[in-house]
Amino acid sequence: MRLLGKRPTWLYKQPVRWAFLAATIALLLSFPFWASRYWIDVGFYVGLYALLGLGLNVILGEVGLFNLGHAAFWALGAYTTAILNVRLGIPTLALLPLSALVAGGCAWLISSPIIHLRGDYLCIVTIALGEIVRLVLINNPAGLTGGPNGVIGIARPVFLGHVIRTPLDFYFLVWAMVALCAFALRQLQRSRIGRAWNYIREDEIAAEAMGVDVRSLKLLAFVLGAALAGLAGNIFAAKMRMVSPDSFTFMESCLMFCIVLLGGMGSIPGTILGAALVVLFPEIFRPVAQYRLLFFGLALAATMYFRPGGLWPRRRAVEFTAGRAARP
Repeated sequence: MRLLGKRPTWLYKQPVRWAFLAATIALLLSFPFWASRYWIDVGFYVGLYALLGLGLNVILGEVGLFNLGHAAFWALGAYTTAILNVRLGIPTLALLPLSALVAGGCAWLISSPIIHLRGDYLCIVTIALGEIVRLVLINNPAGLTGGPNGVIGIARPVFLGHVIRTPLDFYFLVWAMVALCAFALRQLQRSRIGRAWNYIREDEIAAEAMGVDVRSLKLLAFVLGAALAGLAGNIFAAKMRMVSPDSFTFMESCLMFCIVLLGGMGSIPGTILGAALVVLFPEIFRPVAQYRLLFFGLALAATMYFRPGGLWPRRRAVEFTAGRAARP
């Protein structure tokens, strides 16, 4: 009875969270109007890596699947946009859903035979898959990918008659996509699918014993995460106006992995914070560029030691306690 009389602590924190969210939105909207062109470009890449991190967060943070080949799906989205735009003249923005569909479809084909693997085994296989995709792009099958030189001459995207060409345009484009995806993923976290993902992450055997379709839900997470990477690939190709295999290396997959770990697995705001740190850290330490990887490694190690749940961990325990307290 005493427990029923207490209000969950998270209720008191809602005004603070809404105020922080409003301040963050105001900062993102106002930033391009007082920042230089260079820092607007940096802000674009923060949004791009936030979108990539949100995709990997579905796979790693929600379900607990170790994927170190996420850059492969980024590459598939980018090359889909590049090839179809350059060869067939299809508008770049019209290819946005198709890039996501191709990346998600390839993820389904690739992950179906390996989705039963766990831990280190899945991690090693995804590393291999990422390298296979990169080598296929280099080998230029049927003359489509351009080999090591990639595909050039991608057209600028056009939205309602306005050509998206400036850093300011691309800044708002990528952050609009981040906002839409973050909202959709937040709603998904609160759904039955999101709760089932969490059950699978905590104890896959117990979840299956309770009737959760583990295989289908793990495949869904893999496909959804890859589709978000495909969206990022489309925007990246439109921004750079060319794509090459050098942009989709194993190191890029490692950076995405670090984004999720730094921010907090399963945490949407934490993933965005992690993307900001990964992109801004090299810029801040550019004067001592030869040591920046050392500083980045030390910062990552310190975070893992002092904040193993990430800088902005998801409050799963608080949500569970609040829900249990509310039951009669």
